[in-house]
Amino acid sequence: MRTGLAVLIVSCVVILVVAQEPAPQQGQIFRSGSRTVAVYVTVSDEQGRLIPNLTQDDFEVYDNGKKQEITLFESGTQPITLVMMLDRSGSMVGNFGLVRSAAEQFVGQLVPGDKARIGSVANRIQVDPRDFTSSQHDLLQILRTELQEPGPTPLWNAVNVGITSLLHQEGRRVVLVFTDGIDRPMGSNNISYRDVEKNAEQEDVMIFAVGLASREFGGRRGGRGGGTGGMGPMIRLPPEAPKVDAGLPKIAAATGGGYFELTSTNNLGQTFRRIADELHRQYALGFTPEKLDGKTHKLEVRLKSPNLIPRARRTYIAKKDM
Repeated sequence: MRTGLAVLIVSCVVILVVAQEPAPQQGQIFRSGSRTVAVYVTVSDEQGRLIPNLTQDDFEVYDNGKKQEITLFESGTQPITLVMMLDRSGSMVGNFGLVRSAAEQFVGQLVPGDKARIGSVANRIQVDPRDFTSSQHDLLQILRTELQEPGPTPLWNAVNVGITSLLHQEGRRVVLVFTDGIDRPMGSNNISYRDVEKNAEQEDVMIFAVGLASREFGGRRGGRGGGTGGMGPMIRLPPEAPKVDAGLPKIAAATGGGYFELTSTNNLGQTFRRIADELHRQYALGFTPEKLDGKTHKLEVRLKSPNLIPRARRTYIAKKDM
């Protein structure tokens, strides 16, 4: 009798321990220090609509032209860690309010597990708060009270600061940059587009960019930054005024991010919401490279359906200390 009672007690304890063991969390499948190469993929159709509900069997991954076995696959929402860099150049004064509103809409779509910081680009590159936060309230307060007054556009310096800010973060890391111009840094020690692209490749950071390529903008004469975005007289830029920096679509494509070029501010909010939607619908694939040779490898993601378009980073570095 005592033996039977002892067995019953032990069985109950085992059941209790198993029941209390925490369930595995989705979205935490890629960690630094692992040999797994993470590949985040956006899939759309020919009309640009995002495609959900694909399975691992729909994808193929090639490393230097050789097909790889996909060892990890996740189609659920993956947490993101993001730095948003907003251009505060003088040409944007009349649209500061509209850009802030679009950025607020992006913040409003962050989900539990996402973390972000907000940067403004002008006379300096300012990123707030000190640490990444999941608090929408804190991020909205930064957008409403902490952005800089107008200044120049040290574009590539700013993107590189965003990449550097993400160095010690785990998982999927993103820099989202908004600008209406080309790189116009001040002073010395400026970084080039090529160096930024190399850093993004080495650190596996995705670059998403929104470029406002319109040659006219609404603004009040004598207006200051941080206004409501009310439309005043239309001011035309000179015919020779440069368009958005040509490096933005290139670095977005190379890193598996996305580039959205607008000709007016009408679709700013919609575009920022689209980026948030994309980030929350990406597929996460993983494979284990055959060798870690310290070299840059060409990556290619293919889909078995010819009507679907994958977008992912094009290279990775097979670091020997992965």
